[in-house]
Amino acid sequence: MRIIVTVEGDDSGSGHELRRWLTAEPGMRGRVRPADAPPPGATGAVSDTLVALVEPGGIAAVFAGALVAWLQSRRGTRTVTITRPDGTRITVTAAQVKALDARRAADLARELAAAVDAAAPPGDDPAGPDARPRARNADDTPRPDADDGRPPAS
Repeated sequence: MRIIVTVEGDDSGSGHELRRWLTAEPGMRGRVRPADAPPPGATGAVSDTLVALVEPGGIAAVFAGALVAWLQSRRGTRTVTITRPDGTRITVTAAQVKALDARRAADLARELAAAVDAAAPPGDDPAGPDARPRARNADDTPRPDADDGRPPAS
């Protein structure tokens, strides 16, 4: 699942700092890159916008834990907004995490991982975020009358 991570703060380059921090985590190597453009409505510069590829469970937990630790280690104000594929935005600020003890920071990381995971439906489509969603029936079978972009069968 592809999420957009936008960093705003006292100085420019925060996105680059966060990218270096995340890629230092073994589970995140190769999963974070600078974004080509900020998501619609974002106020940060392109250099402060990242794309992260996360999976439900372990990778989302590694991402969330690293993000909380990074925010705790920064001076000044930082705001990180995570935009899920469904458009939901999750915002965490350095002020929220600065004074947390280890247990509360771990709790926040678990909550953040769960919020990121909530965007990944069961059987997340390996075709990627640009794949067209298919209409489904209540029992999760494909709807035969749905326009999935393919020409009708002859």
